[in-house]
Amino acid sequence: MPPSPALALEEPVEAPVEPPVEPQRPARLWRPRRVLVTPAALDHDHGRGMLARAEALGLAVERLSANRLPSPREPDPRRAYTAAKATLALTVAPPTKLRLQPIPPSADWRFDLAEGCPAHCQYCYLAGSLQGPPVTRAYANLDAILGNLDAYLGRGAVTSASAERAQEGTTFEASCYTDPLGIEHLTGSLSAAIRHFGAWDAPVQLRFTTKFAAVAPLLDLPHNRRTRIRVSVNARPAARYEGGTDTLDARLSALGQMARAGYPVGLTIAPILPVPDWEAAYAALIRDAADALAGAPDLDLTAELITHRFTPGSKAVLRGWYPGSDLPLDEADRVEKRTKFGTVKHVFPKPLMQAMRTHLTECLARDLPAARVLYWT
Repeated sequence: MPPSPALALEEPVEAPVEPPVEPQRPARLWRPRRVLVTPAALDHDHGRGMLARAEALGLAVERLSANRLPSPREPDPRRAYTAAKATLALTVAPPTKLRLQPIPPSADWRFDLAEGCPAHCQYCYLAGSLQGPPVTRAYANLDAILGNLDAYLGRGAVTSASAERAQEGTTFEASCYTDPLGIEHLTGSLSAAIRHFGAWDAPVQLRFTTKFAAVAPLLDLPHNRRTRIRVSVNARPAARYEGGTDTLDARLSALGQMARAGYPVGLTIAPILPVPDWEAAYAALIRDAADALAGAPDLDLTAELITHRFTPGSKAVLRGWYPGSDLPLDEADRVEKRTKFGTVKHVFPKPLMQAMRTHLTECLARDLPAARVLYWT
């Protein structure tokens, strides 16, 4: 005799077996092996605060007797590079840093909270741009740096003078010569800048891009939607060129968190490379970004598309820094492009550039229609 409906309801039902959830790795936090502190840095509250952070982490701190940073101790260039990349210097931005330069096509103006980056990207855009060993320098005179920005309000030629981007206001790029999130746990400078822009009653925007994911200290800041965080992302086959950074999944997760915290956000897809099966690889990247941003309220999303290029000087530096890299740097596969300063860059041939541009913009239109493409370069 079959059981009654009432008895059938009381029989235990096996719950479906859920696949195990992979725990996400904590965001990468750089721990420099050496922290150099100049006397001038300690003349500023922010400098003393950065020193306190370093000491609280138990880092090896060396107080210098003069404001000039010492020369590398290692005579071998490769060892000198390695030592420099593991060094943080607390110093003061020179007066030249307070004379802002335009930074097209990204923003009206570039300003620097720091200079240098702890990551080990084999295509590093800083190679050949910065002089001397690649020590990361964090600036202690933060009040002067932020207080100087007001003089540039409304004077830019990128967003201030653009009908298409006028809603961004006067834009200030903070990640031209550094990754400010990658050192934020040591400096606190990025949080201070976000607060400054959030309290600035004017049409302005702070912009920065990052390959790191430790956004937790930023989520509850009073940003008032005047800071746009962009994550620098690439197709997964290019991950081997981005040493010392957070994973793509961690970066995209961080971007989703920031979008849900009300920040304007963006994707900096760079450097675009013809990796094997590049069409599928970049399509997958954009789908992954769409998944990370799904459901974010009032999403304000931009995309910046930057192809790989190099100069003779940057190639020489990168070959010295990463002698075993297989990053494609063969001039025979490129064409020369002259800058307005008369210098040479090696870029991809026009047919490949056009094919990549068409494909990525079509993928964005299909899978991330909210994204405004700011530029292709």
